[in-house]
Amino acid sequence: MREYFTYILASKSGVLYIGVTNDLTRRLFEHQQKLIAGFTAKYNVNRLVYFESFGDVREAIAREKQLKGWRREKKIALIEHENPTWQDLSAAW
Repeated sequence: MREYFTYILASKSGVLYIGVTNDLTRRLFEHQQKLIAGFTAKYNVNRLVYFESFGDVREAIAREKQLKGWRREKKIALIEHENPTWQDLSAAW
């Protein structure tokens, strides 16, 4: 069974990015090494602070869209509920 991830990255200054992928390790590497020009590279958004896994890509995309529609305060509350210290969850990978 394939696994899909909806994830939230943060910069040290608190900029948030929400994305979806089928390979979280690879995608984080791409963000951290700035291999893809764009928002995360420009704003140095490279710390994994939250993620969820799904068995269906449509569910992962729907969740990504839902989270992107939330106000910043609600996104922060979600992160802090699961990761109160905003640790980089990929640091040990």
